[in-house]
Amino acid sequence: MLDINKVRADFPILSRTVNGKPLVYFDNGATSQKPQIVIDAIAKYYQEINANIHRGVHTLSQLATDAYEISRSKIQNHINAKFAHEVIFTSGTTHGINAVANGFASILKPGDEVLVSALEHHSNIVPWQMLCEKTGATLKVIPMDDNGELIMEEYDKLLSNNTKIVTVNHISNALGTVNPVKYMIDKAHEFGAAILIDGAQAVPHLKPDVQALDCDFYVFSGHKMCGPTGVGILYGKEAWLNKLPPYQGGGEMIKEVTFEKTTYADLPHKFEAGTPDIAGGIVLGTAVDYMNSIGFDNIQKQELELLEYATKQLLEIEGLKIYGTAKEKTSVVSFNIEGIHPYDIGTIVDKLGIAVRTGHHCAQPIMNFFNIPGTIRASFSFYNTKEEIDVMVEAVKKAQMMLS
Repeated sequence: MLDINKVRADFPILSRTVNGKPLVYFDNGATSQKPQIVIDAIAKYYQEINANIHRGVHTLSQLATDAYEISRSKIQNHINAKFAHEVIFTSGTTHGINAVANGFASILKPGDEVLVSALEHHSNIVPWQMLCEKTGATLKVIPMDDNGELIMEEYDKLLSNNTKIVTVNHISNALGTVNPVKYMIDKAHEFGAAILIDGAQAVPHLKPDVQALDCDFYVFSGHKMCGPTGVGILYGKEAWLNKLPPYQGGGEMIKEVTFEKTTYADLPHKFEAGTPDIAGGIVLGTAVDYMNSIGFDNIQKQELELLEYATKQLLEIEGLKIYGTAKEKTSVVSFNIEGIHPYDIGTIVDKLGIAVRTGHHCAQPIMNFFNIPGTIRASFSFYNTKEEIDVMVEAVKKAQMMLS
């Protein structure tokens, strides 16, 4: 069981006020807050071991390299990758997706097909559109229903021997839908297709086991799981990472360079050109340790209670509609009030100290499906409380009264 007061004390920002009101932070789908142990670890790196990695024989460089590689091993264990060199440090989920899409440009040809889902964030749509434009491959969309669930019967029909890669999020950022990714992975493999899972919204809520899933690629960002911004992970099966060309050229990712020919370094360095966000990579390991100390069973229990409570309380507001009613869902409530623009609600509740997200959430195809301009999205983390939900509900009621 979580001691919620003890957990909240780990996050210094939760004690601040906004517009003279105690902060209620319900924008965790955009980024999570950071515990003091993570904040301290960033300072500790710069104060004690700041040096470039993998290149120096001096003591600080060796200390920094060791800390960076220890973090890689922590993340390997966290996601249950078979090898540490299957864990590639990136700048975030978007970087990881682009690295894979760029690599597939050397594989795809006209007539090949790429499947994306209707539930994707723009970052898992645009790189694949660019890939198809470059290669002549065709982009096909796995449709969704009114509950915000992917239609598996249609997915099965779309798969064919022409399918070369399927890309789908583990959890929808806009609706909170948990997709049946294990089923999708197994079905894709029946046709010899690779599959990439966008885990950006999943890793704050669960521990992905990439070997049990059997996914070919899994990507996520650190900043949504209590880590720093600017760092993320691309997991790829060793065989695929060896097959794909590097995404960027430069220092660190080379074995030997002459003006006639360059040979690339072994994994993981082949995909890690240039000086990385060293502090971010090290501190991502700290964030993983912290979340494991809380326990993902505890996290899921707390967040499910918050989701159920918020859903019940919000639905008591006349004219309020929730978008995304999937059977399997995480702690996101995306809603509108009839006749009121979501931006107007968001602006008023902000004046009352409540941070929610308004707009299309970088998921315009979802909003187009529902024929709406956007939603108000309240996304909860394990450090949030039912009392905060009560404050939000009262603020939404006040905004409704002011705007009606």
